[in-house]
Amino acid sequence: MNPWLQKTLMENWRREMEARALYEAAARKEKDPRRREILEKLARLEGEHAQLWAERLAKAGVNTAELTPPEVRVEGLAGRDLVQRIEAIEQGNAAWYDSLRRVLGDDAELLAILDRIDRDEQSHQDIGEMWSRESSPAKRLRRMWREERWHKQETGGWVGDAIYGVNDGLGAIFGIIAGVAGYTADSRTILISGVFGALASTLSMGAGAWLATKSENELMEGELEAERREIQADPAHEVEELALLYELKGFSPDEARRIADHIAQDEEQFLKTMAQEELGIHEVSRGNPWRSALFGGASTLVGGLIPLVPFFFLTGLPAMVTAAVVSIIAHFVVGAAKSTMTLRSWWASGLEMMFVGILVGVVSYVLGLFGAKLL
Repeated sequence: MNPWLQKTLMENWRREMEARALYEAAARKEKDPRRREILEKLARLEGEHAQLWAERLAKAGVNTAELTPPEVRVEGLAGRDLVQRIEAIEQGNAAWYDSLRRVLGDDAELLAILDRIDRDEQSHQDIGEMWSRESSPAKRLRRMWREERWHKQETGGWVGDAIYGVNDGLGAIFGIIAGVAGYTADSRTILISGVFGALASTLSMGAGAWLATKSENELMEGELEAERREIQADPAHEVEELALLYELKGFSPDEARRIADHIAQDEEQFLKTMAQEELGIHEVSRGNPWRSALFGGASTLVGGLIPLVPFFFLTGLPAMVTAAVVSIIAHFVVGAAKSTMTLRSWWASGLEMMFVGILVGVVSYVLGLFGAKLL
């Protein structure tokens, strides 16, 4: 077999195996039985694609038993990050196979495999009625998590913003009222301090979320525009860079240059490939500043108001004790909810957050007492 073709087929096999491993990881994390079954079927499908390439390699005399599956690490990845990684793999594979069609020539057998993969990616009758015949893997994932906590581009992002916003508001305002309670027993003063603290935290969080998301988008757009200018100003140099990147994947200089030359024929595809391979930028990374500001600010206000509720109905020591109990319970609930965005168990995350809340309250109260003695 042509050495270039062998390396290409092995790269095809590796990509499909990586996609299968990621789908399997997502399935293990999914609690909904129907969605887990869908992810498992998608994983099996990627495995079938890998088998097609393995059979082609075996037919050419390659000992497929010696093929080593790629090591895919998902430990520590939050659910939405895992979904983004799957989408990036799917987009990368689509671009890769598209470029292969330009270099395979009239190899009917290989083109037939690519056609089979394209058909599978476009139409999956056996995965239920959730997706239409036209759905691509990325679209299927977006639909799957449209009301799911994981996906940043749909609702996963706002759920994450909301959870962390409630967490910040709750912790900050509980600390404020505990400190003021240590300084004075006047319930009205504690309530007013907490209300204005909650408002300030809301505005600060909303503005910070807006600026952070906007800055991230501007940075990504700036890098893409800079890359576009480089491609337009010196395309030969950029082709050389892309070829070097493919050399790092195991292709010979001639093979890598051949692939890079074909990709560079389409400027937009060239830009997307360079953005992904060189900069690690994918469209799924783009955020909505106004949505971040809205959910970040609103959730901070909600979290900040929780410790204040008892002061609207009670006064003195009963109000402070009730506020402390409510805040500690709320810390546990928020911590448990935060586990939906991580790999930690809900009770461990809840207990950790509850401990942090107690620590903040005690330290703030002691500082308030100390301030009262000094002033």
